[in-house]
Amino acid sequence: MNLLQNIENEIIRLTTLINTEYPELYIFLEETPITIPSVNAPDINIKVMEDYIESLKQLLKHHIETHKKK
Repeated sequence: MNLLQNIENEIIRLTTLINTEYPELYIFLEETPITIPSVNAPDINIKVMEDYIESLKQLLKHHIETHKKK
């Protein structure tokens, strides 16, 4: 598998996890800055996709840390 496929698979894995395990977070996926480009034709490259993965991970981590079940 090439790097781009790995990145796409990781994005799918994370968004699926969020959708199934933390559906309350799924609404925020549409609000992340990565989905609101500031130019008409954004340049989507591996770096942009890796940054998006990191933003998904941070969103999930923050939610888990702040909403721990007692």
